[in-house]
Amino acid sequence: MATRLGLGLPQNRQYDLGKDVSDVARTAERIGYDSLWVYERALFAEPATQGLYGIPGLPWPDSYRGVAEPLVTLTLAAAATERVRLGTSVLVAPLHQPFQLAKALATLDAASGGRVLAGFGTGWSHDEYAASGVRPFEERGQVLDELIDVCRAVWGPDPVVYDGRITKIASAVVGPKPARPIPVLLAASGKRAQRRLVDHADGWLPVGMGVEQIAAQWAELQDLAAERGRQQPIQTVLRVNTAHSAKPYEGDDRRAFQGSTDQIVEDLVRHAGIGLDEILIDLQATQRDAQELKDIAAEVFEKARAAGV
Repeated sequence: MATRLGLGLPQNRQYDLGKDVSDVARTAERIGYDSLWVYERALFAEPATQGLYGIPGLPWPDSYRGVAEPLVTLTLAAAATERVRLGTSVLVAPLHQPFQLAKALATLDAASGGRVLAGFGTGWSHDEYAASGVRPFEERGQVLDELIDVCRAVWGPDPVVYDGRITKIASAVVGPKPARPIPVLLAASGKRAQRRLVDHADGWLPVGMGVEQIAAQWAELQDLAAERGRQQPIQTVLRVNTAHSAKPYEGDDRRAFQGSTDQIVEDLVRHAGIGLDEILIDLQATQRDAQELKDIAAEVFEKARAAGV
C-alpha cells in the first residue's frame, strides 16, 4: 500500500488567506493528496528571549512572522473540500483552554463529516506561554495530560463530567459531538512524552530530521508499546518541512528535504521506507505565492508517486 501524502496549507504572511487557503485546499484534493495540515506559531518574539526550539542563539525563521491561526485556517479548508482529512501538526495544546479546544475540534469534525486529526505538542516558546496565560511553561506536560482527558470526555457521551486542575464540568450536555472518535496524535520524542503517547494517544507526529533518527525513534516507540502492553497500532504521520529550490542543492551540507523537487522526492523515498503511514509535506515557506505552491505541490506529488511513494 502506498504511503499517504498530505500537504501543509498556506498560513505564512506571503499568502492571501481569504482566497489562497481554499484555493490550495481544493487543488490539493484534486491532485490526489490524502490530507491537509496546519501548524501553530502564536507569535514572533522580537527580540527573542530564547532561541528557536529553546536552543540558545538559534534564530527564529522569518517565516514565523504572522502565521495564521490554525483552526481558522483548517475551517476554511474544510469548507472548500469533501474528501481530504484535516490535521494539526501541531497545535501547541497547552496554549489553549482545554474545554474550548475540545469543543472547537468536535464542531469542526461534525461540520466536515469526520475528517479531523488532532495533533498536539507542548511547544518550546516561553513567550507564547506567557501570552496565552493558561498555565506556566513548567506545567506544560500536566496541561497536555488534562487536555487529552478533557477532549475524550467532551467528545464522549453525555452527561459530561470532569474534575481537573483547569477544567471542572459538574454534569453537562456538550454538543455537537464529533462525527466519529477523533484520533489524537502527539509529537513525542522524550521518554516521558513517548509513554504519554503509548498510554493515551492514537498516533505519533515526528518531524523529518533524517532517516536514521526517525527509524530509531520509531523502533523505540514500538518497543515501548510492546513493553506496556498496547494492543492497538500506532498511527504515524511524518512532518517534513522543505526548503524547496528551483535548482539542486550542491553543497555537502544539504539537509533532508532541502533542494530541488528531485532531491526532495529522493528524501521522501528514503523516509517512506521506514514504514510510516503518512508523510505531510510542508512546502509553503519557500514559495512566493499560492500559484507557485500549487505548481510545486503537483510536481512533488506526481514524482513521488512515480518513484513508488
